[in-house]
Order: sequence, then structure tokens, then C-alpha cells
Amino acid sequence: MRMIWKERPTLDALNGLSKGTMVEHLEIIYTDVGGDYLKATMPVDHRTVQPMGLLHGGASAALAETLGSVASHCIIDRNTHYAVGLNIEVHHIRSVTEGTVIGTARPLHLGKTTHLWEIKIHDENDKLVSVSTLKMIVLEK
Repeated sequence: MRMIWKERPTLDALNGLSKGTMVEHLEIIYTDVGGDYLKATMPVDHRTVQPMGLLHGGASAALAETLGSVASHCIIDRNTHYAVGLNIEVHHIRSVTEGTVIGTARPLHLGKTTHLWEIKIHDENDKLVSVSTLKMIVLEK
């Protein structure tokens, strides 16, 4: 396992970034920072389902983009650069109607100007719900 973090972020610091944002509203909580991954959970409830009671695809995209964006934010020099999303692609595999989903972001490519993340979202029974790829661009301030 490779280490992608120059300085491994703490869960308290990551969760502190969510205050007053959509991430806080959706109750996305960072739960684990591994050597080469970032994990977070999101409830499947009235905030994240569509009218038929299924996890909304946009909520899955929000979890995926949150994970990849914050992971990119944590591996760049934030004094000189910032990272923003260029493209997200989400493949929905299985529906979920209740409980919690768990997202895990891992890098596919970490270049000087672009990052590509794969984010897999599973349900509480470890069944794959969706797979996303997120391309980030790293820009100078």
C-alpha cells in the first residue's frame, strides 16, 4: 500500500471542513483515512432519496465528488494551489432504500495538474451500489 498523503489528515479536521455546507446537510461523515484511500458514510433518508424512496443518483454523485475533491485538497500544497472538479461519471449498480452507504475514494492517477479518483459506494452489507470516476484539476492560486 502506498502513502498518498504528505501529512495524513485527521478525521476531526476533515469533518470540520463540512460545517455550513451541503456535505453537512447530507450528513456525510468521514470515517477512515488509510494510506491510499479516504472513506465516508452518508445516510439513506429523506435528504438523500428520490420520490420512489431509492437513494438519489445525485446524492451518490455528491458523496463521490465530496470524497475525491477533499482527497485532492489534502494532497496538494494548499498555500500555492487549489483543486476543483472537471468531470464526474457515476455508474449506478444497485438501489438502496434505507440504512447507510459507505464511499471509498482511491487514486487512479495523481499528476501535477490532474488527479483521477475512483470512488466505490457500498451498502451496509458490502454490496456495490455505484462506481464513480472523478477528474480533478490542480490550479495555481
